[in-house]
Amino acid sequence: MPERQSRLPALRLPSMRLELRTEQSRFAIVGVSIFAVAATFVVAVILLSILGKSPIKVADAFFVQPLTSVNGLAEIVLKTGPLLLIAQGLAVGYRANVWNIGAEGQLIIGGIAAGALALAFQDSNSALILPAMIVVGTVAGAAWASIAAFLRVRFNASEILTTFMLSGVALQLLYYLVTGPLRDPAGLNFPQSATFGDAALFGTLIPNTRANTSVLIGLAATVVAYIFMERSVHGFRLIVGGLAPNAARYAGFSESRAVWIGLLAGGACAGLAGVGEVAGPIGMLQRVLSPGYGFAAIIVAFLGGLHPIGIVFAAVLMGLLYVGGDFALVGASVPTAFATIFQSLLLVFYLAGALFMNYRVRLLPRAGRVTP
Repeated sequence: MPERQSRLPALRLPSMRLELRTEQSRFAIVGVSIFAVAATFVVAVILLSILGKSPIKVADAFFVQPLTSVNGLAEIVLKTGPLLLIAQGLAVGYRANVWNIGAEGQLIIGGIAAGALALAFQDSNSALILPAMIVVGTVAGAAWASIAAFLRVRFNASEILTTFMLSGVALQLLYYLVTGPLRDPAGLNFPQSATFGDAALFGTLIPNTRANTSVLIGLAATVVAYIFMERSVHGFRLIVGGLAPNAARYAGFSESRAVWIGLLAGGACAGLAGVGEVAGPIGMLQRVLSPGYGFAAIIVAFLGGLHPIGIVFAAVLMGLLYVGGDFALVGASVPTAFATIFQSLLLVFYLAGALFMNYRVRLLPRAGRVTP
């Protein structure tokens, strides 16, 4: 017998599409960051409740206790410095549609170059050593990023992949150096170099704490980034060259120049942050130069709306999360990974909010009849 035809009513499936918004308001940019923070707090409360932890107690450990002591404030300053510096450099490239994901590796290379120089002149008391380390570390970070820039311009290789993979190479190079050529002969076989001389270290910013004057470099980078990106024709050309290559070529702007400047700016700032670490709180080369500043700075850049001023506030918040995570581990028995989860949630919710900031949802006429 022929199969009986279904008599269920026909389904009409709704259809929609995303349309690019022609303009954005400043409020929308700020609103996305506020949404990301609020949504992250809501999810964090849910996760803590599942773990059987008191959200109020954890919030006190994360956001209140670090602000109640001089040492806590100094640690926030210490961690805000490299985050601010790296994020400002990355934002220059991101606004030009150049996606540098390898700031962690560029930080390591900058630290290696500066550390090698400090070790070469370990017994010198010259006031020129620290400035020379700053120059060498900055150039080294930019040179490491230039590898990805060359591959992008010459072979159209994705800078997302190349910068990320180069970070792994930089880390292995650091491992080799601190266990081989640069290992301290008197270090009881630990994978670290000898300590640097006093002339190769940044001065103390807050007495009796680890906070040092390297944080001032991040503030200076903020001023430079603001003038360059918001008040100069060169910054405008950079943005146009990255976002609208065809229009840029028609107007005489260079897409390749946008790639080079975007990656070199990020690499230089990351390398300089590496100098701040090895010549600041660490004072030597060791297997770990950064607790993930290069990756956390990506969140800082986006959470700050890729604007130099917004990045300052985002960097302070991220520095507070780093320090608060240590307080929460001790005072509220929160897992060590919770601070990383919090940071990741911030990025996820920011990207979700940015999608609707840049695109609007438009409902289309119902699709044709679909029978089961």
